[in-house]
Amino acid sequence: MTERPVPSNNPTVFGSDPMALLLRQLGYRYIALTPGASFRGLHDSLVNYLGNEKPELLLCIHEESAVALAHGWTRVTNLPMPVALHSNVGLMHATMAIFNAWCDRIPMVILGAQGPLDAMARRPWVDWIHTSTDLGALVRGYTKWDNQPGSVPAALEAITRAHQIATTQPAGPTYVCLDAGLQELPLDELPPQPPLARHALPTSADPDPAALAAAVRALEAAERPLIMIGRVSSSRADWDRRIRLAEALGAHVLTDIKTGASFPTAHPAQPFAPTLYVTPEAGGLIRDADAILVLDWIDPAGTMRQACLGKFPKAKVILCSLDQYSHNGWSMDYQALPPADINLLASPDRMVERLLQALDGRADRPRRTLTASVQTPGPEMIDGRMSVEAMARTIVETLAPEKPSYIRLPLGWPGASCRFDDPLDYIGFDGGGGIGSGPGMAAGAAMALRDMGSDRLPVAVLGDGDFLMGVTALWTAVHYKVPMLVLVANNRSFFNDELHQERMARLRGRPIENRSIGLRMEDPPIDLAMLARGQGAYGIGDVMTVADLGRALTEAVARVRAGEVVVIDVSVAPEYARATSNAMLRQAAPGTG
Repeated sequence: MTERPVPSNNPTVFGSDPMALLLRQLGYRYIALTPGASFRGLHDSLVNYLGNEKPELLLCIHEESAVALAHGWTRVTNLPMPVALHSNVGLMHATMAIFNAWCDRIPMVILGAQGPLDAMARRPWVDWIHTSTDLGALVRGYTKWDNQPGSVPAALEAITRAHQIATTQPAGPTYVCLDAGLQELPLDELPPQPPLARHALPTSADPDPAALAAAVRALEAAERPLIMIGRVSSSRADWDRRIRLAEALGAHVLTDIKTGASFPTAHPAQPFAPTLYVTPEAGGLIRDADAILVLDWIDPAGTMRQACLGKFPKAKVILCSLDQYSHNGWSMDYQALPPADINLLASPDRMVERLLQALDGRADRPRRTLTASVQTPGPEMIDGRMSVEAMARTIVETLAPEKPSYIRLPLGWPGASCRFDDPLDYIGFDGGGGIGSGPGMAAGAAMALRDMGSDRLPVAVLGDGDFLMGVTALWTAVHYKVPMLVLVANNRSFFNDELHQERMARLRGRPIENRSIGLRMEDPPIDLAMLARGQGAYGIGDVMTVADLGRALTEAVARVRAGEVVVIDVSVAPEYARATSNAMLRQAAPGTG
């Protein structure tokens, strides 16, 4: 629902007008924001100078949701959406969501602001508490670049540079703080815009020829090659090339659900379902491999050590990632130092393309046949509440004919219910584990699917804690007429921490029966469907059985197809699917789950 402003006839130009015009020339379709006086000049320019079009304002109720919405949009489109954040207070609200975007390597230009740097121009009280000496310091550890320009031309250059740096691989958020006084400064004339054609975005370098040749030799000599696929492109062409490479090498493939769908789960090259942590069965591929191609996998060292009981694998490891360019001393999201017998600072998608070119004309190699053990279905009900496995099975089987695009999946989602055959089948996780991002990311991703004319059904399966912390993002989806289906796996608990408390109790020889104290959201239970209705969505509450869930899904699909936002509150047992729960309980060190 685009809000069309009354046209303005005032010919006077202000400092924020060319800034707003630059956002249009950079190709931004939207700008997400939670309002604030520090960028009232830019807000006015977007509305009265540009007519609230390219970019269009997207009102969010909380700054975390504004950043999460942009995050979800980019997950689908691979294009950045700018976010405007008010002063120090809005930036502090948004920091968790910015950290998510940083860990997920999402390109994002964040436009901050603050009271006038000229102390004589500040209003009493409020401009003083909303002005800081170095606002970028709040997010410098998890942004690629920040700047506070001192003139309008400098602001135009800073925004151009911020866009360029944010979208250069490895991508990430950048931050530009715009002085309120600079935004509101009357100008004699409109300054020239940066010549964007003369500021071309950099392209990724090809893999080093010598290292590429060494990688080809190692993979061709391997009898048990393995490809670990992490952060890669979501284009269908790159997807198809990854399949072609696995077939050419006779390799097996591992993926996980921390990243979006990257390889077909039903392909014989991927015998084990993607999960949050590698299962012991899937870890056998790592232990047995004699060559491992690692394509920007998140935490390869940790995964390999988990699979190999604390040691590195015996295989020759070929590491391909640009991620090292984003590592700094503040954030430990770079994980443990991975083994790399051949190390290429290159795009993993470009690496796959070059490997295929090097292998062109050679016959596909046979692959060892592996059969994953068939896990017998768990119970449908546990202590009178639906099991997570039963919930997942019902969702997947009921929605299969609707071409669902799973925007988010919860921590406890069973790998057996991951059925991906296209990049849009699963959009991915939040990157940094910042709870509360789910509703905002769902709204942004669903908006992207709507705008691209996709016939996919946008589906987000969220935990109850994640839903509750970001529930007002549903209002933004309803207001802008973004249809989507949200299912809440409501175990009435911050259940991840129950596993941590159980782990502590076991290690210390204390009663595990106490693990839920201080973590359960009961007495009274929270009415999630009512909260959804309060945002204007259609809420279906307290679904207790598989039969109830099937009926609710049928109704929900019809409503989403008709343009509504629908939330289903699914009452599930406080547990995770068995493989996920067992993997998390095996993590003995604090902070690993």
